[in-house]
Amino acid sequence: MTDHPDSDAGRIVLDALGVVLSTLASDTRIAIAFSGGLDSSVLLDAAVRMAGPARLVALHVHHGLSPNADKWLAHCETTARAYGVAFDARRVTLAPDDAAGVEAAAREARYRALDAMCAAHGAQSLWLAQHADDQAETVLLQLLRGAGLAGLAAMAPTRELARGVPRVRPLLHLLRAQLERYARAQPLHWIEDESNADTRYARNALRHDVLPALGAHFPGFRDALARTAAHAASAQRLLDDLARIDLGEAGHGDADTLSHAALVALDDARALNLLRYWMRSLGLPAASTARLADALRQLREIAREGEGHALRVDHAGRTLRCYRGSVFWEAPRTQAAFSDAGSEGGHSGREPITMTWRGEEVWRLPQWRGSYIFAPADATDPDAVPEAVLRGGPLVAREREGGERLRDEAADLSRTLKNLFQSRGVPAWERDVPLLYVGETLLFVPRIGVNRSAIDAPSEAPDVAHAALWRRIEWREDLLIA
Repeated sequence: MTDHPDSDAGRIVLDALGVVLSTLASDTRIAIAFSGGLDSSVLLDAAVRMAGPARLVALHVHHGLSPNADKWLAHCETTARAYGVAFDARRVTLAPDDAAGVEAAAREARYRALDAMCAAHGAQSLWLAQHADDQAETVLLQLLRGAGLAGLAAMAPTRELARGVPRVRPLLHLLRAQLERYARAQPLHWIEDESNADTRYARNALRHDVLPALGAHFPGFRDALARTAAHAASAQRLLDDLARIDLGEAGHGDADTLSHAALVALDDARALNLLRYWMRSLGLPAASTARLADALRQLREIAREGEGHALRVDHAGRTLRCYRGSVFWEAPRTQAAFSDAGSEGGHSGREPITMTWRGEEVWRLPQWRGSYIFAPADATDPDAVPEAVLRGGPLVAREREGGERLRDEAADLSRTLKNLFQSRGVPAWERDVPLLYVGETLLFVPRIGVNRSAIDAPSEAPDVAHAALWRRIEWREDLLIA
């Protein structure tokens, strides 16, 4: 490669990368997010000059949104190989009806793919090519969406993540015009994404229709918006410091759960700040102000009226729950939440399912989206029963109807399943499970165990005492089946 003919343009870009490189160890593996457009082409070229090709890997994400996506992939691979830089690419699929919108869905999918490729190549720093014009667009978009401080802080020059490598934006303080001068002086070859001209997308509308008018009347608007982002980031850091203090007080020894009492003892602003920070620490995307306000309202109602099971706030595939003084985000479940507030039965309309057992190890129950497992075991296993019991009558899977009872061996008395679930701390929404009967005798209840009196009853299994083969009964939801 020849020396850069435009010394001013070259110095500005290369100096920006030099500042970042000075903070990294000399052997740091650097990943370049390489779309093939002008910005990332400048970043890759400058990174090769400053860090050398051996330390770099160019990463491309194929969204499949454009009919030219395959050509872009080929261009990026050819360009990287010409520099002597390692190359990798991932294809992602986007749902056309994603509730977040195409732009947001593509961005999230892109970062997931980039993080995965960084991990595969041992990259310790991910460099992105956003510049000052991108930052100005982001701040304006967040203002128009009514975002809080975290949104107005826009893009940070460096962002450390709980999961994934640090994201670094070496060009964030440079104007797109400066990158264009660098690219033309080199000269570089880049691709143009035709969707960038489509003003149906909010960012493109700002870029083509709004920013030129702002530039004509307020020439320094980019610097002003960058200062706004910096002020917002500074204020957000203070709020995060406060949230960490509150999390230390409200946390239950880890970041996964919050104390319900400690959370609702805070005023609204401080409680909402804690909820936002807590969700970020769990890797959850930000929720709207309306959704968080609704969650806090429900939590305060539970504090006033006594803990119940009516709380239901869904977000990003998780469900906010409150149980026994703890607030937590429940992972996705295969079954709709089950509530037995005011009753003991689900009454979902599932019909009983019957099977004559002949030694099967897995009994699939699609209605409950799970399976009963009958694993070989010995008599010492508390959840094992003799095979003779399983063969003693048809096995029947039934939903709870209310009033079912099981003997509590520890207390030496018969108790309802609802009482047993409560005593064992099983939340109401985890009680929608199929009860296993042998004939008309209740044999096994998921999350409680085997009905020992059914095994001991001679009328149910006359040859139990002589049985040599035993089976451990387990209930596994589909997500747990390998």
